[in-house]
Amino acid sequence: MKKLIILSLLVFASCKTKMKVAVAEADIACGQCQFDLEGEEGCSLAVKVLDKAYFVDGFNIDDFGDAHDETKGFCNVVRTGKIAGTIEDGRFKADIIELKK
Repeated sequence: MKKLIILSLLVFASCKTKMKVAVAEADIACGQCQFDLEGEEGCSLAVKVLDKAYFVDGFNIDDFGDAHDETKGFCNVVRTGKIAGTIEDGRFKADIIELKK
């Protein structure tokens, strides 16, 4: 019985769907064009955290300029920057996104 309770607690802890991301450097780009994400219509901002891409809530792809600019648009290049927020229900809820120059 004791083993069953411990196993249940471990399974419950592993089912957590929320993870806090402190200020970290990450890849930032269009989820569809650069990270091959599906599930949203049109081009949408995404970040890559620990080699997994997530759509972003809280910032729009055009908040950082024209997404289709040939040299720095998120649909054409993957940029890096500092991010902070929460991964929740398969999405990145952004508090901070600061691009590197």
